[in-house]
Amino acid sequence: MSERLERGLQALRAEVDAKVKTFFSSCVHCGICAESCLFFTETGDPRYTPIYKTLPLRKIWKEEYTFWGKLSKSLGLTQSLTEDDLKNWEPLVYDGCTLCGRCSMVCPMGIDIASIIQKVKVGLATADYSPNDLVQATQRAVELGSPMGIKLPALKAQIKHVEDDIGLTVPMDIEGAEYMALLSSMEIINFPEYLESLTRIFHQAGVSWTLCSDAFEATNSGLQIGNNAIAAQLVERVVAGAEKLKVKSVISPECGHAYAAIRWNGPNYIGRPYSFKVIHILELLDELKQSGRLKTKGKDNTRLTFHDPCQIVRRGGVEAQPHQLLGSVAENFVEMTENGHMNWCCGGGGGVSSIERAEGLRVKVFSRKKSQLDELNVDKIVTACANCRLVMEEGLEENDMDIPIVGLTEVIAEQLDESNS
Repeated sequence: MSERLERGLQALRAEVDAKVKTFFSSCVHCGICAESCLFFTETGDPRYTPIYKTLPLRKIWKEEYTFWGKLSKSLGLTQSLTEDDLKNWEPLVYDGCTLCGRCSMVCPMGIDIASIIQKVKVGLATADYSPNDLVQATQRAVELGSPMGIKLPALKAQIKHVEDDIGLTVPMDIEGAEYMALLSSMEIINFPEYLESLTRIFHQAGVSWTLCSDAFEATNSGLQIGNNAIAAQLVERVVAGAEKLKVKSVISPECGHAYAAIRWNGPNYIGRPYSFKVIHILELLDELKQSGRLKTKGKDNTRLTFHDPCQIVRRGGVEAQPHQLLGSVAENFVEMTENGHMNWCCGGGGGVSSIERAEGLRVKVFSRKKSQLDELNVDKIVTACANCRLVMEEGLEENDMDIPIVGLTEVIAEQLDESNS
């Protein structure tokens, strides 16, 4: 057995905890999860069935934790995992799964299939079976502070543009501020209007906030690739920044996996609770709106809909807030047929959008989102995840659909009542 394979097997064994044993013991092989996954429904390829993607971990469990599995192995009736198995599963797990969790929602036995697929990623990453694009992004995140290579000077340049455009100051390194805002690289480079909108809204609502020059990046490539040590390192960077500035809360931006990493997984990664609260920007905007601090006027009369980002809504629980916020500023807001926690994924989460070889698959599975949009005939799409935004722009362009996509924070800012600010 090669050293590489042994590393992978040891990592997979370490992931077989009580929850995994219970999940695999409970699976009745009904296949219901297949129809919940757009990678299966849009390709018809049985390899993309969610439970099939868990096979490497399931083989470990069966051979080492079940009576019949142990017996079959001892009699030479089953073949253990090989390097070819890990090599073959790498594109299935990384290219063909966004960890959207829709499969977990429909499982009649309550199995969180997405969490098991994440554990398979851990084994593959440990054995060095990960897409080179994600490997490089993770290296940049560790060495440069951002998976896209965005460093502080680039952020400062965008801050200057924002300040020049709106005549307001973007606070940086303010000790004792109530909130420390995080940004994803995509928001800094692709969608700087998010930072502009944030600045305008917080100014109008009188929010005490700051950015941190040592910890402004929200994206966690460690989570996406399945390297828990790197995921912990990136979380620690944010924690150190928040503790240095003595803030009460950290704001996760419009980025799905960033929210999952810092809000739900972070304390487990670093092995201790935070000294601050983590809140998603939509949760905060909804709180400000409900308390009367965030004031808007008029409504956007465009026929528009909302794409629910999986990691924020389905996996993160921020479901009511975006719909309430959008309803308060949009006159012709129409819901997708399947919305909220059962909405369909954009097809590019979990690092899939960063994998160049997966482009054809992403475009193919976008047909599920296209069918949702075709039903509605909308003039604008609103979402709350920069990654969803980029992926859907790619899909719309490929399908010659001329529909603009905007962030929800931006929509709120467009209707902001700044008369008394």
